[in-house]
Amino acid sequence: MSRLQAEHLYKVFGRRPDEAVTRLEGGTDRDELRADGTTAAVIDASFTVEPGQIFVVMGLSGSGKSTLLRMLNGLLEPTAGRVLFDGEDLTGLSPRDLRTVRSSKISMVFQHFALFPHRSVLENAGYGLEVQGVPRAERDERAAQALEMVGLGGWENSWPDELSGGMQQRVGLARALATDADLLLMDESFSALDPLIRRDMQDQLLELQKRLKKTIVFITHDLNEAMRLGDSIAVMRDGRIVQLGTAEDILVTPANDYVASFTQDVDRSRVLTAGAIMADPETAYGTRTDSGKEIRNAKDVLAAAPATVPAATPIIELFTPCSTSGTAVAVTDDEGELIGVVPRARLLAVLGEPMTPAAPPAVPAQPAPAAERSAAPAGKAVASA
Repeated sequence: MSRLQAEHLYKVFGRRPDEAVTRLEGGTDRDELRADGTTAAVIDASFTVEPGQIFVVMGLSGSGKSTLLRMLNGLLEPTAGRVLFDGEDLTGLSPRDLRTVRSSKISMVFQHFALFPHRSVLENAGYGLEVQGVPRAERDERAAQALEMVGLGGWENSWPDELSGGMQQRVGLARALATDADLLLMDESFSALDPLIRRDMQDQLLELQKRLKKTIVFITHDLNEAMRLGDSIAVMRDGRIVQLGTAEDILVTPANDYVASFTQDVDRSRVLTAGAIMADPETAYGTRTDSGKEIRNAKDVLAAAPATVPAATPIIELFTPCSTSGTAVAVTDDEGELIGVVPRARLLAVLGEPMTPAAPPAVPAQPAPAAERSAAPAGKAVASA
């Protein structure tokens, strides 16, 4: 079962919102509604998030991503559509039941830290547990453990204004982790940080995710951040999800010119993997090694390859072997079986312009959760919003 599912979500602000949804379903443009004093913030958004997955929603300011996030935990009520959490319809819960779900199963990490200046670091980290009614001794213990996880052990008795911006954000993350919530919602949580600190926080999140296997919805406007963090990425524009897929899907086959404009400056060598660009092994049959020996089968490919790599290997690691040999790099599965090859020409070709489909592709199947996939090296796909 999916951990989180959004079904045809709409959020309309202004007069006669239900009528506006009907008009949108009939093809009315968002700008036409705005001319009538109605704003369609989110339009027909549907997706699923699997357990242990980092799902990134990216888009420019005003694209609707933060509004979408607030519908996921009931801070905003959808004008139409449903949000299912572990199969339960959150949009049908009473206010009291919804507060119970938010306090125990869903945690949120905000952009601007949202720490209480009059509370110590330990007290801030334990605030969610205090709301739940957890006894003082237990919440202090759990808050201290969460602070240790985010690298703030020893800072428990400090005050928020004694910490750097990055450290304050770690307190916010520790507060979310302390409740042991099943779902973390992160609303541009690293965007207020300096670039180096932001990178450190991304590293911290990925490291924690390897251990904790949380389900995370992460909002960002930074494509590189989205591609670095996201197992699956939704790109939003004008309230709609215009493309949904992996970082590789979005980079190699952007759905339209808008998405392509986002990806044009991305370092493809650190996002794309050998598995994403590999050709069928048979394409190497009939070629010859540098010494002139003909390659006739999979065994020959493996023997002649200048390197043998798993599918998750970033293509930046293929440059050296491809530059030293005219023979294709071999790509293998977890059992060491040959599943593809990366010839030098193919490696160079994918560094060019993205492939633009003749028509927008269908929304691809979402990838397996991170917990079920073999861990990629530091160059794991990342995105931004």
